[in-house]
Amino acid sequence: MATKKITVTIPEELIDEIRAEAAERGLSAYVAEALRFKRDRDRLLELVNWLGEEYGPVTEEEGAAALEELEDLDAEHERRRAGEKRDAGEAA
Repeated sequence: MATKKITVTIPEELIDEIRAEAAERGLSAYVAEALRFKRDRDRLLELVNWLGEEYGPVTEEEGAAALEELEDLDAEHERRRAGEKRDAGEAA
């Protein structure tokens, strides 16, 4: 994948925190991941707004059901990550 170097201004306290968290994978990879995440959320919000205009607002019950499904998916992802970390530790 092609890359391009840019200059951005970030508050000093924030960059210090990010550097500490991004140590292994690097600051550029951390920022690129954060930007992808933000872009994806913006696209999802655009879709949600369009669906709301097209089909009406989400009911409280629908919202609660969706949040429950998301929590289940998050729990499954955590289980898988924990398994991958365990497997990687055994292989080492």
